[in-house]
Amino acid sequence: MELLIEILLELWQLVVVVALLILGYIAGSIAERRHYKSIIRREDGLGDLVVVVAKTLPPMDAAPATTLVRGSVVISVDYFKRFLARLRMVFGGRIHTYESLLDRARREAILRMQEQARDLGASMIFNMRFETSSISKGNKNAVGTVEVLAYGTAVIPRG
Repeated sequence: MELLIEILLELWQLVVVVALLILGYIAGSIAERRHYKSIIRREDGLGDLVVVVAKTLPPMDAAPATTLVRGSVVISVDYFKRFLARLRMVFGGRIHTYESLLDRARREAILRMQEQARDLGASMIFNMRFETSSISKGNKNAVGTVEVLAYGTAVIPRG
């Protein structure tokens, strides 16, 4: 009888873990879809603000004002993606779960930089660069959150 109770308790713990993983997958997928929709909507609104990686400005009639603009974002990995990434590390190969995380972080950082430039009246941003860092929770090999900083020089037309 005691053995049966132990087996049922272990089975219950397994069910709880699987249920939490499924709940994490659903919640993470919903949050990711919402974030992508927000990114696409905002990208459409800022499509006319050109962002280039060129180090020099194109020739202009009048010398414009310039200023540094930046956008920064910190995005966390949900537990389901972290679980899948650990499985992938065992077998090797691309970690698709982190690719979407980095894509969203980069795009969000660019959008925040563009929004700052738009508020300043800029017509374009040149010399755009990224800085990316991983913030782990005590474990050097695990990704906890990702920070992306996008920065560049905003060109503000005079007059």
